[in-house]
Amino acid sequence: MKPVDPTMLIHPILDQLTELRLSGMHKALSEQLAMRDVHELSFEERLGLLLDREMTERADRRLQYRLRKARLKQSACVEDIDYRHPRGLDKRLMRQLISGRYLDDRLNILITGPAGAGKTWLACALAHKACRDGHSAHYLRLPRLMHELPIAKADGRYPKLMRAFARTQLLILDDWGLMKMNDETRRDLLELLDDRHTHRSTLVTSQLPVDKWHDYLGEPTLADAILDRLVHNAYRIELKGESMRKLTATLTAADGSD
Repeated sequence: MKPVDPTMLIHPILDQLTELRLSGMHKALSEQLAMRDVHELSFEERLGLLLDREMTERADRRLQYRLRKARLKQSACVEDIDYRHPRGLDKRLMRQLISGRYLDDRLNILITGPAGAGKTWLACALAHKACRDGHSAHYLRLPRLMHELPIAKADGRYPKLMRAFARTQLLILDDWGLMKMNDETRRDLLELLDDRHTHRSTLVTSQLPVDKWHDYLGEPTLADAILDRLVHNAYRIELKGESMRKLTATLTAADGSD
């Protein structure tokens, strides 16, 4: 009986891998076939390489999905945090936050400082790291959210939207303090934070110092309830100094002057 040519079996196997959506194994097997010394590897070694590639590809797809869902405003990662300029960044605190322990402990982060200090960038970098560690994240500008929630109530999306926010492991509320609050927006904000309190982490950025937030919120009873769910179980980062945008523009101009 004439022996079967092994290459005759390859195409059906590749087709089956495609049908099973094992794209990582498909790519790895195709690459192995192009290797001259692949037959020096044992069956177990080759299978292990196929499985490693499949697991890596699946992990990467899950990460890309989490990042798409997060809708981060800026492309930022913690490895690029600049500690050289005196902005009030505590390296020890940042290492603790980068570890992600605050997410396990359901603690919040409050980042305050002047315009251009890098609050949003830092928030997006921490959210990016959370996504890399397997957590869900979502970026929201608070003024836009407070405008959209009444619309969501009118068209029936409000309950579903609030449930989605409650499930998100890290929710960013950017630009806290830029819009005037009324009773409806205060109550919506309280409901949002109450759903997350002790269950999920919330990250807030604001130009207003934290000690001004009570006055900003206005109505004392609701302000007390909102801040009780947000401030007392939070890490604080108080950025200082010159605008990073202005500094970057100055450095770019200097680089181009040679």
